[in-house]
Amino acid sequence: MAKVYTSATMSLDGYISGPGESGFDRLFRWHESGDVPVPLFDWTMHLSEPSALHWRDMMATTGAGVIGRRLFDLTDGWGGRTPGGHPCFVVTHSAPESWKDRETEVPFTFVTEGGVARAIELAKAAADGKNVSVTGGNLAGQALNEGLLDEVWFDLVPVVLGDGVRLLDNLENTPVTLEGPITVIQGNGVTHLRYRVIHSP
Repeated sequence: MAKVYTSATMSLDGYISGPGESGFDRLFRWHESGDVPVPLFDWTMHLSEPSALHWRDMMATTGAGVIGRRLFDLTDGWGGRTPGGHPCFVVTHSAPESWKDRETEVPFTFVTEGGVARAIELAKAAADGKNVSVTGGNLAGQALNEGLLDEVWFDLVPVVLGDGVRLLDNLENTPVTLEGPITVIQGNGVTHLRYRVIHSP
């Protein structure tokens, strides 16, 4: 059955970026920690075999994504592409002016009403039975608050950032119980973990 999940590379103390958008060189060091070439846009990651299998499985089983405006702006929409090549729904108050006339040629849809719930609804329809990813700390927290996440996936790296942006912050109705781990995959410099969200009745 298709899942709605969030996935992020995270430090041991729970941050997906350090202060002022820092720390990415340490968080994503595992992207160059092995000998298996994995293309991503115009460059190639070099992953360990376990991490490559994890990445390829994630890309193959995901049919659509949901991201926030902050991540979209930070990446500049990945130049008009998405990491998995699937449709992506951007939760925003307004579509960026420079992209308004490009929605027919790029895989992005700007969702300006209904918030993360509406974006996930649209993504499920577009995913054609595959999983839906929700990416971005604030957005993932909103989805969890609304009971819309089925699983949480962590790429846990051995670094402590001390401050920055957390993966899951500003949560309501805590504590939230996670069941698992469903899978544990040990790569070079990273542990890939998957947990199931237990929704309270």
